[in-house]
Amino acid sequence: MKRRLVLTNEAARHPFRQTLPRVAAVPVPRSEDQDWKLFVLSFSAFFTCFYTFLF
Repeated sequence: MKRRLVLTNEAARHPFRQTLPRVAAVPVPRSEDQDWKLFVLSFSAFFTCFYTFLF
């Protein structure tokens, strides 16, 4: 069996995936305040757990 050194699509290594059409990656829109929301959520969760176990 002869194989090419470089595949047509490096992500499609399986024969079935090689037959699928290529799809361009669509960037996911990210909210600007997502980091702050995660920080506040994490802080609130930690504070609630700590306060619950302390008292």
